[in-house]
Amino acid sequence: MVRHICMFTLKEEDKEKNIAEFCERAEKLRAIEEVKGYNVVRNVAGTPDSNYDVALIFDFDTVEDLDKYQKADLHLEFGAFVSTVRTSRACIDFEI
Repeated sequence: MVRHICMFTLKEEDKEKNIAEFCERAEKLRAIEEVKGYNVVRNVAGTPDSNYDVALIFDFDTVEDLDKYQKADLHLEFGAFVSTVRTSRACIDFEI
């Protein structure tokens, strides 16, 4: 199994609105068949400003399934939105 974690820092302008929309849109990614486990999370208030704002933690059976997810129309649409509101991104994929 492969765990895919992507963390994002969002632009300061309209940050709370963008975090809410990010989480709402990210929940729809569950519909992608290859996603076997998922969490959409946001940073806890009061933690360091250097923390990322939101993260996706998704599990896939194989790297090939992760690749299919990344090419899925729903994911591409989500990515287009995220590119308009993010300032940074970090990602890691690892076996569990």
